[in-house]
Amino acid sequence: MTQRRVQILALTAAAGLAGAIAVAVATGREPERPALPAATDTWYSALAGVRPPAASRTRTACGVRIGPQTEGVAHAVLPCGSRLYVAVGGRTALTQVVDRMANAAPREFDLTAALAERLGVRDATRIRWTYAGAG
Repeated sequence: MTQRRVQILALTAAAGLAGAIAVAVATGREPERPALPAATDTWYSALAGVRPPAASRTRTACGVRIGPQTEGVAHAVLPCGSRLYVAVGGRTALTQVVDRMANAAPREFDLTAALAERLGVRDATRIRWTYAGAG
């Protein structure tokens, strides 16, 4: 085999490898999430549960250290740090997404113990919420 053919084969192999890597990277991306709504006065209704209080300051999937006084919600889809108004009865609180949660149907949110206490929630209950903006 001539030197020229070896060079052509090496370049062809390198190009094929680069193409395979590009395809793997392109197909391995996370699916695009739907665009978040703009901050609005539209209120939604959802079922929320109360997560037990954290014994120690454990780190969540969002990187937040959860302690007994941490107020926030866990949600399966909303991005970490998204700010929300959460209302129950006559009480409303501005909070943020501090953790991810597995799809725990029929619940859509988990409230931290501190937020649940502030809102007067003890068990799974229907809340109202609105998107207040990105964190």
